[in-house]
Amino acid sequence: MNSSNADDDSDSDLDPRIQTELENLNSKTDEINKLEIDLENANTYFRKLLNESTERLKELAKSNGSAVNKARPYHQAMSDAQKAQIECQKAAINFQRASEIHRAAKETVTLAEQRFISKQADWTFDSAWQDMLNHATMKVSEAEIQKALAEKEHQMRAVAFIEAETRVKKLHSESRFSILRSQSYFNEKEAFDKKLSEQKAMVGRLQIEVAKAKQDYKAALGRLEVISDEIHFRRTKGPREPGVGAELVNEIIEEVAAVNVNKTAENCDKILKAEAAMKPQELIMTPQNLQES
Repeated sequence: MNSSNADDDSDSDLDPRIQTELENLNSKTDEINKLEIDLENANTYFRKLLNESTERLKELAKSNGSAVNKARPYHQAMSDAQKAQIECQKAAINFQRASEIHRAAKETVTLAEQRFISKQADWTFDSAWQDMLNHATMKVSEAEIQKALAEKEHQMRAVAFIEAETRVKKLHSESRFSILRSQSYFNEKEAFDKKLSEQKAMVGRLQIEVAKAKQDYKAALGRLEVISDEIHFRRTKGPREPGVGAELVNEIIEEVAAVNVNKTAENCDKILKAEAAMKPQELIMTPQNLQES
């Protein structure tokens, strides 16, 4: 009996799946460590960029006196106008799509009715065809409602964009000198905001990669538990007691170097919100006139 158990132990030691999963765990351990180092470095660089931009913009604001504060409403209005333009364009596209769907639905009903009339002498009443026509007619009604809603939305967005653009022109006229004098401040601010946005996106990607690597590590542990259950079953030739597979996995995993996968990344959104009062977002672009659809 002891000899048989020794043979089973030898077989389990030689099970190639165990070695494969152990190597996978080692690989994931290295990957997690590297990704967390990259994530920490990315967060550090983000904070560095934030501090540098804050100090630089303070210097520019001081050198330009009150011009920055006087020009700020204009640049905020520019940003609002650009957003309004984008929303107007989206509404125009939705209206065009709704119009096309409505037109296609009407054509479907028209063609069906024409076909029925042209062959009326040859056809008897067909309930299936009538159901189809009723369904198509209902689609026309639904499409007409969606078209009306989309048209209303487009009109509302167009009015909002025109109002935003009018405000931009008014503020530009009122603060022309301050806008010109403080242009360097807002140019550098735009450049800093772009760098911060790109770095924030990199931090987000690394956070996702770290989470995925941890999930892969956990999955490898689960596969080892399945293998251990199979080994235990072969040993006992019967059902295992609860927890036996997990205990065997723990023994196997003790051979793998421990990995710390519990570091928490910095949250860039909290940092940006903390500086929001000092760094409102402006985008220096002149909105284009709304194109008639």
